[in-house]
Amino acid sequence: MPNVKVYKMDGAEAGEITLSEKVFGAEYNEALIHQAVVTRLANERQGTKSTLTRTEVRGGGKKPWRQKGTGNARQGSIRAPQWVKGGVVFAPKSRDFSKDMNKKAKAAALVSALSKKVADGELIVVDSLEVKEGKTKEMVAFQKALKLDKGAVVVMDNNDQKVILAARNIKKLSTLPVAQISTYEVVANAKVVLTKAAVQKIEEVYGE
Repeated sequence: MPNVKVYKMDGAEAGEITLSEKVFGAEYNEALIHQAVVTRLANERQGTKSTLTRTEVRGGGKKPWRQKGTGNARQGSIRAPQWVKGGVVFAPKSRDFSKDMNKKAKAAALVSALSKKVADGELIVVDSLEVKEGKTKEMVAFQKALKLDKGAVVVMDNNDQKVILAARNIKKLSTLPVAQISTYEVVANAKVVLTKAAVQKIEEVYGE
């Protein structure tokens, strides 16, 4: 079973914690992680782009001039694509980009991503996470103490609004409750910070 050090918010060591082999010691599955990330990004796409084809542009019902005898090229409508204010050829239309991924595959991808972070020394466990005043400077000090300047996501066991408010204006530092942890959040950040209580909840859900 993997062991990692536990830190306090000031960067001081506070012992060690033994992590579940099933959750934090799983085999790395790059294909599954890739699928989970692609699914997440696809589901965030709105797909609302839309332009008008020649059949949808207003006007153009009458032939602009007769077919022969004018010296001009023959034209059937002033709303053909070659005309100013004409319709668009192969116009982009609204579509649904969403993808599906079953629960077992999604869970396996998250477990694999977390295990990779542990293997690479990029997962940090803190004994607790608390800010007294909800000030940005408190989380800035926390970021510096644990050397999270390259980007990190802090996963809390609760939805502490003081922590969220204190961290929201800090670049490369994001927070989220453990219920919202995903493969994308894990791989998109250089380091993952978990509270001890968050580790326990993750093991309860994914260690079965």
